[in-house]
Amino acid sequence: MAALTPVERAPLSFVVPVVALAGAILGLFVGTANGSGLMGILIGAALLAVVSWAMIVVIKNERVARWGLVIAFAILGFVLGSVPGGLIGLISGWFFGWFTFWLFESRYRMRLLPYLTPRQVLWHYAFRVICGAIFVFLITPILVVIPLSFNAQDFFTFTPEMLRFDPEGYSLKHYEDFFTNNEWQRSFKNSLLIAPIATIISVTLGTLAAIGLSQAHVPGKRAIMAILISPMIVPLIISATGMFFFYSNIGNFLEGTLGMNKTFVGYVKVILAHAVLGVPFVIITVTATLVGFDRSLTRAAANMGADPVKTFFKIQMPLILPGVIAGGLFAFITSFDEVVVVLFVGSASQKTLPWQMFTGLREQISPTILAVATILVVISIALLTTLELLRRRSERLRGMSPG
Repeated sequence: MAALTPVERAPLSFVVPVVALAGAILGLFVGTANGSGLMGILIGAALLAVVSWAMIVVIKNERVARWGLVIAFAILGFVLGSVPGGLIGLISGWFFGWFTFWLFESRYRMRLLPYLTPRQVLWHYAFRVICGAIFVFLITPILVVIPLSFNAQDFFTFTPEMLRFDPEGYSLKHYEDFFTNNEWQRSFKNSLLIAPIATIISVTLGTLAAIGLSQAHVPGKRAIMAILISPMIVPLIISATGMFFFYSNIGNFLEGTLGMNKTFVGYVKVILAHAVLGVPFVIITVTATLVGFDRSLTRAAANMGADPVKTFFKIQMPLILPGVIAGGLFAFITSFDEVVVVLFVGSASQKTLPWQMFTGLREQISPTILAVATILVVISIALLTTLELLRRRSERLRGMSPG
């Protein structure tokens, strides 16, 4: 059982270097932003080493020391970087005040097993720091794009007004341009047309394939599965090249032999290509859901006289529905965000939103791209949140987690 009482205080020879190391990391970011990362590391390490020593040895009172550090860092940040600097200083002061006494009072061991060695404790927290660092480096580009989409100027950088949090530095004009510009709206409508239809095809084919491959008597299941999920393994440029030649022949047949409209055929090719990209995601998620499926239920339904179709929709489908919906959401995101295949297979009439963004970056640098990127981020977050809720529901239905 984890220890719930604090152990003896940590020595200064441990606390001060660790806090200094954390200060060096903060100094790296601050110094890099001001043109000298090395100087920031040295100043950050030295400053936090002195501060942590003073908090423990001189001030001693935790509450006074932490509040004093918060106020001092907030003032220092405001002097160096105005309001944004003050906010960063406020957060940094709170963190380092808490971090210093968290180490000094050995609170980091309170909820750990008492018999863990120092090396095990070090790895316990190092692993979390590494995961947190990866998360920060992944999420930072998104956090930069979102505020830039509200820039009142036609720039891709933060203006002095934005850094001062001046209301005049922010505007919704880029969002207004997106919703009023014909080019953006046409590409947006194309994405809303292509992605749902491609998703429906992917879900239908992927679900049937997953159910078929889950049967024990199917020969060559591993080879078939490898072929079906190959579109998500093979580099996209290779898939796009192959699709270009394959769907060109189909398009020539539909236009020349059957006399179909060229624009309609273009939509058909893009939808089928996106469906192919989405099928692997549906197969994987539905197959994972079928792992915990009780097949005695389908046998019982068959014994009661239900035909296979009725058994599927009444018994099997309700239980695997979270996996089906999750696969459909992945397929929708894949189609909605895809740009390489549509460049090869589609034409100007099928220009999707990512294609329009790609064109905007190459031909005309418009900050409207930032607004579109923010909208796509919001949509992706909403879909991923839905995926997580469906995953938890699926686990509850299969008895893998408590209700």
